[in-house]
Amino acid sequence: MTTGLVLSGGGARAFMHLGVIQALEESGIKIDHICGTSAGAITGAFYAHGYSPKECLEILSKSELLRSVRIAFGGKGLLRISRMEKLLKNYLPDNQFSALKIGLTVTATDIVAGETVAFDSGEVIQPILASCGLPGLFEPYHYDDRELVDGGVLNNMPVEMLAGKTDFVIGSHCNPFLLDRPLKNSLEVAYRALLLAVHHQNLDRLKSCDLLIEPPAMSRFSIFDFGKAGQIFNAGYEYAVAALREAPDLPERR
Repeated sequence: MTTGLVLSGGGARAFMHLGVIQALEESGIKIDHICGTSAGAITGAFYAHGYSPKECLEILSKSELLRSVRIAFGGKGLLRISRMEKLLKNYLPDNQFSALKIGLTVTATDIVAGETVAFDSGEVIQPILASCGLPGLFEPYHYDDRELVDGGVLNNMPVEMLAGKTDFVIGSHCNPFLLDRPLKNSLEVAYRALLLAVHHQNLDRLKSCDLLIEPPAMSRFSIFDFGKAGQIFNAGYEYAVAALREAPDLPERR
């Protein structure tokens, strides 16, 4: 039985995915294919390349990565994400899907055609960058004759991309739709509205996972809490350990 892992977008919350992967490794569950979008695409690519979950955590939480975008005044967005390309090549030097140790699919949104686009061959860094470009904040990323933005705009949990590729699908979702604190300002209201839209899109996709790992504790973290990477990792790990212990049907340990 082959196992697929779907990694949602979620900004800094995506450090949770690395904790989940750590728990899967310790349980002896081998991942055969990963599908990720937005921040889930980054974490998935680093793990597929061969870095351990804790190595990914160390690399991706470095401030150099967060400072690698630069202001793009007068363009279509406030920030230009393409500057990350050179930096990511230091960690993904082959820059090819075929060079990865685990199969990977990355999704992005074609902002002109209004459709989700999946990439699983050719260059890998460019689709990752496209997948992470929040519209309005980042300029659309021009690649493969498309204007691409964040994959989560249309599909933040691209489970269907694993259809026919794996037998068992594990979903790692870092955006639980909970509210355990009051909305303090207009930014939180706007983000809550975005979560509501994303949650509505994902209901059927979440249900289609053979095993869904969605720690409620993620609601306590912001998508901008990069300084809490270790805490987010640990929350994902601890919840996944418990979920795997209680799950009735799991892929055979390998």
